[in-house]
Amino acid sequence: MRIITANVNGIRSAGRKGFFDWLPNQQADVICIQETKAQIHQLGDELYCPEGYHCFYHDAEKKGYSGVALYCRQKPDDVIIGMGNDEFDAEGRYIEAQFGNLSVISLYMPSGSSKEERQQAKYRCMDHMMAKMKEMKASGRDYIIGGDWNIAHKNEDIRNWKGNQKNSGFLPEERAWLDSLFDDVGFVDAFRELEQDEHQYTWWSNRGQAWANNVGWRIDYHVLSPSLKGTVQATEIYKDERFSDHAPLIIDYDYKIPTT
Repeated sequence: MRIITANVNGIRSAGRKGFFDWLPNQQADVICIQETKAQIHQLGDELYCPEGYHCFYHDAEKKGYSGVALYCRQKPDDVIIGMGNDEFDAEGRYIEAQFGNLSVISLYMPSGSSKEERQQAKYRCMDHMMAKMKEMKASGRDYIIGGDWNIAHKNEDIRNWKGNQKNSGFLPEERAWLDSLFDDVGFVDAFRELEQDEHQYTWWSNRGQAWANNVGWRIDYHVLSPSLKGTVQATEIYKDERFSDHAPLIIDYDYKIPTT
């Protein structure tokens, strides 16, 4: 089973940069997309529902902002729109496809970098998701949550860790939240299931020469329920082409999507 997560920073922009030319060759079973920055009525072109996929979108109420999507090769048994929180569901941050006992989620956690108000919103979303993920674990379902979590976890997940300890995305409180999610609740950072080379990142600032110098952050993850630990077979951060300021994260699993 192959799953891709990609923050496209505007799905129409990514389309113009070749994202939908690249996608069919990946043979992914599910594609989790974040930051579509579009309303569904603006995506009438067949480009935005690739052939061979069932496509589902959850837009933000605010135009040109946020938004998530799922492209599924197999038709899901059910699709859940929203994380069950009015504040964040209005921002289009969560969509879940269910296949038998498996759920695949596209998640776009808030950024707190623009101003303190947004950092406080991010903390509220983190609190809500922590409670939700404890419920997920207790449910006995298998979960794969692909998305932009907007937090770099450890020093090896960010090139300039010394200079970013007071910046949103690498604050001690944010990192401790991921510690708790992985160490206490038992969810799994799929990318770290395999040994990785140094300096593996998924996002680069548009300022300076961040991309050219690989001064990046790893903020895009596949997060797995404890039941899926040990199923990761291969990982790749795709950087041969640039569709966005993020790179797609591709992970292959020793797992078969349930059919009903």
